[in-house]
Amino acid sequence: MNKKLLLGDEAIAQAALDAGLSGIYAYPGTPSTEITEYIQSSPETTQRNIHCRWSANEKTAMEAALGMSFVGKRSMVCMKHVGMNVAADCFINAGVTGVTGGMLVVAADDPGMHSSQNEQDSRFYGDFALIPMYEPGNQQEAYDMVHGGFAFSEQMGEPVLVRIVTRLAHSRSGVERKEVQPQNHVHFGTDPSQYILLPGIARKRYKELLRKQFAFIEASENSPYNKYVDAPNKKMGIIACGIGYNYLMENYPDGCEYPVLKIGQYPLPQKQVRQLIDACDEVIVLEDGQPFVERQLKGVLGLDAQGKIRGRLDGTLPTDGELTPDSVARAIGKDNRSEFDVPSLVEMRPPALCEGCGHRDMYAVLTEVLRAEYPSHKVFSDIGCYTLGAGMPYRAIHSCVDMGASITMAKGAADGGLYPSVAVIGDSTFTHSGMTGLLDCVNENSNVVVVISDNETTAMTGGQDSAGTGRIEAICIGLGVSPEHIRTVVPLKKNYDEMRRILREELDYCGVSVVIPRRECIQTLKRKHQKK
Repeated sequence: MNKKLLLGDEAIAQAALDAGLSGIYAYPGTPSTEITEYIQSSPETTQRNIHCRWSANEKTAMEAALGMSFVGKRSMVCMKHVGMNVAADCFINAGVTGVTGGMLVVAADDPGMHSSQNEQDSRFYGDFALIPMYEPGNQQEAYDMVHGGFAFSEQMGEPVLVRIVTRLAHSRSGVERKEVQPQNHVHFGTDPSQYILLPGIARKRYKELLRKQFAFIEASENSPYNKYVDAPNKKMGIIACGIGYNYLMENYPDGCEYPVLKIGQYPLPQKQVRQLIDACDEVIVLEDGQPFVERQLKGVLGLDAQGKIRGRLDGTLPTDGELTPDSVARAIGKDNRSEFDVPSLVEMRPPALCEGCGHRDMYAVLTEVLRAEYPSHKVFSDIGCYTLGAGMPYRAIHSCVDMGASITMAKGAADGGLYPSVAVIGDSTFTHSGMTGLLDCVNENSNVVVVISDNETTAMTGGQDSAGTGRIEAICIGLGVSPEHIRTVVPLKKNYDEMRRILREELDYCGVSVVIPRRECIQTLKRKHQKK
């Protein structure tokens, strides 16, 4: 079949397979997870020996993808927007090294924070790294950009950032496939020092990256993904970025009465931008996420001398949350005719830990012991299912900031005199970015208790493999935790007395303790039983 019904994530994955992908590297994170899962489940992956195992975190994924590009193969690295923070060290420097084989970095942003801590916009990262970017407006465009993006990356000698948002990632549309391409053969770049960023080499590479900026702008100005559509009513012009173009067209099914500049490739196509701004009395910028383009127009390009640019910064569009067809309608002055209103009696149902989840038993005992015997306690938590311990009935945790921060925040609080200082982290998050924090604790013999709630999977994103399964105790010993203070227990009601005793003993110990409540995730266990 040449046409398939695909999620945006799946369209990206299929395009990569069809474009001669040799390896995908990722850490699971909504809304990007389905890209890797699709490739993992595809029979083409096995037939062509495509790498598709999960990485320990986004930094290792980015570095491994760059290593595959080093040998001339096409690679893709995928993550959600906050994963870009973890991958940033290699990501920024990859713009300086450049690439040999085509390399795409897919960042799935989450405007509205459906499953995230913030609304950061990954386009700022691409601009910071001075590399080209794609922003698809629909599933077919996502497929086309990825399918052609590897060749574009090789042509420019740079990684290319593909920025998508939640609604595109998790909605379906028909996608027409292109011709399947073979994988690249192993080959190397012509500059043997390309990837050696010693200062003397890095300065030369950086100058080369700066020289490429004119070619990037020219490519954007000639890109099929950047389209200027003229119209007679010049009172207003519209710049519609990515999925914002779809929302605009929902309000104008028969064609827009105003000139429209559709943006799907960056850096901004300066000729078309100036053409629109010169022609129209005012310009509205529609973009899902932060005011990336609006800020560029007002600041970098200096095109707002007459106050013509409108968008999120001046309140024409909401300053937070997702862009929607309704918010676009209000911004352009059309009637906002929502077909269905949500009845006032419908309340949001807060998420909760699954019935039978081991985290429940862990929190039941932890809160009982701490509240009864240690009134000055604080519990620093992390990113995972167990973050739901913040809600009823537990209200057990006092922080959740970023991946791995539980252990280091607990250490800092203990350094400041807090006792007891407790960290709660999951097994996957521990191997993602908690190990270095535990090493800091060991190096200073900090007075902390680290609870690694081990459900033997990456449960929050659907039950993907966890890098630390079967290795948590060995890792802790290797980091220097005293074996007698690494305590493992099965979190079940019949073991509550044992759990209470262990917690009390380790809370009373002055030094680094690790308590590991271990029981398989109830959801992955169910799936195993169903398969049997």
